[in-house]
Amino acid sequence: MEVESRYVAVRHHVEGLPSEDDFEVKAARVRWWPESGEVLVRNLYLSVDPYQLNRMKRRSASHLAVDGIVPGERIDAYGAGEVVASACEEYKEGDVVTGVLGWEDYTLFRPSPGVLMSKLAASDDLPLSHHLSALGTSGMTAYAGLYEVGRPEAGEKVFVSAASGSVGSLVGQFAKLAGCYVVGCAGTNAKVDLLKNKLGFDDAFNYKDEPDMKSALKRYFPDGIDIYFDNVGGETLEAALANMNTYGRVALCGVISEYTDAGHRAVPDLLEVIYKRITIRGFFAWDFLTRFAEFTGVISDWIRQGKVQVIEDISDGLESVPSAFTALFSGDNIGKKMVKLA
Repeated sequence: MEVESRYVAVRHHVEGLPSEDDFEVKAARVRWWPESGEVLVRNLYLSVDPYQLNRMKRRSASHLAVDGIVPGERIDAYGAGEVVASACEEYKEGDVVTGVLGWEDYTLFRPSPGVLMSKLAASDDLPLSHHLSALGTSGMTAYAGLYEVGRPEAGEKVFVSAASGSVGSLVGQFAKLAGCYVVGCAGTNAKVDLLKNKLGFDDAFNYKDEPDMKSALKRYFPDGIDIYFDNVGGETLEAALANMNTYGRVALCGVISEYTDAGHRAVPDLLEVIYKRITIRGFFAWDFLTRFAEFTGVISDWIRQGKVQVIEDISDGLESVPSAFTALFSGDNIGKKMVKLA
């Protein structure tokens, strides 16, 4: 069996702010045969995530944990799809899977312990797109970052940056379920309204309206911050540390303000960290894969019970991947960004 598969590639390494011109859509023939031991998947949804920019750089610390992206070659990414041909017993034609696929029409993979792929139960009643957002890596990042790194206790004060994004929008809701006081920041008034009026944040503010972030956080947290879930880095991290309580915890999941401009790199006051005994821990979703089934079970129940709202921003067609990706760095998206192929 042979199919033609279009795929999105970068033309060259991307060192600054990405543009649509950095990408191209190419095509290749993908061949599967019964003796190959491989599985052919027709992709239905593709995840679009900011961390991919670090993989596109010639050099990045991210390459210590995930492979860099080679110009002109396919880009692997989390996604969901349907099995159209299988040469192994574990997967059957028609199975719906989620895992590491690619920014492409079809993905070919060989099942092994090192391959992140799972089948959805036929009885699953939630939208397939949710398995890329709240039940995918965004949800796992939010859940593990808050509960494993932040370790919230009822009554504690939680600050979430980029709070209307794929991870932040979930962190705030999870923190509320843990009995915490939650404030988030975002880049537009519409996003602020979403946080307060739909997602249940206790308060929220537009960081673009605040010339002094340290003073802003002092207003919103007069008694200090116990947990800071950081998605942006830069001066926001510096301001949060200045307002942290003793034994505060920082869950460092992303530094999007630094991805395109090293000049925004945070310069934290380490005396704050030392004398307040603040814990700062960097992490990503793959650190907690052994708890994937636990977290999907818990969050699925919360969604069904109406305790968690899932916010998704979906574009259509493989050719929209470049514009969907670049939009992440201009603040155009709300919630989880993804592309629907079929």
